[in-house]
Amino acid sequence: QVQLVESGGGLVQAGGSLRLSCELSGRTFSWYAMGWFRQAPEKEREFVASINWSGSTPYEADSVKGRFTISRDNAKNTVYLQMNSLKPEDTAVYYCAAAESSTDYIRRRAYEYDYWGQGTQVNVAS
Repeated sequence: QVQLVESGGGLVQAGGSLRLSCELSGRTFSWYAMGWFRQAPEKEREFVASINWSGSTPYEADSVKGRFTISRDNAKNTVYLQMNSLKPEDTAVYYCAAAESSTDYIRRRAYEYDYWGQGTQVNVAS
């Protein structure tokens, strides 16, 4: 059974940085494409970034492009989301997700993922 555990959330001032981590256990990490989503109160879950199984095809949503970077370390079974120049509107619960895949297809929809973490809260103060 795949388990995903996120960490790295917290409170930061606007303009600051955080790095989220998500460790996968239970299966071979390199079998999975990984994604990050976020959900703010009373809003729908929003795609943030995704990366293919090898890490050769990272993709960030337009809303975060140039500020956030997704990466992965297959030796550590971990995907990262480096968040710079944070804004108050980035405040949300951030979720990582996994989809079993050996292709380079970029998954941007929640239903395309098979497993989800419990989420980590990010609060950006103005």
